[in-house]
Amino acid sequence: MSAITITSANFEEEVLKSDVPVLVDFWASWCGPCKMLSPIVEKVAESAEGFKVGKIDCDAEGDLAVKYQVMSIPCLVVFKNGEEVNRSVGVISEEQVRELVK
Repeated sequence: MSAITITSANFEEEVLKSDVPVLVDFWASWCGPCKMLSPIVEKVAESAEGFKVGKIDCDAEGDLAVKYQVMSIPCLVVFKNGEEVNRSVGVISEEQVRELVK
């Protein structure tokens, strides 16, 4: 399954009310490191088992970035049961991305 596009409209349903952990990628189209991390996030999303992956465009959904205090991107945030349980800022390896969700 590929990454889900998350917006303010579907955030509560897709992330906060999810019955599985959700890895959320906060990114922007102008961000070079985001472009480097994006294929890694997509690869993780395609083989995700027991969790799902979503992407939030910080330019389009700035209110969500502010609400979750995303100061630097790319920023990966893991939510379980509607709560943030892990976070990573910057480009990391596929293995490190998978470790975040465990």
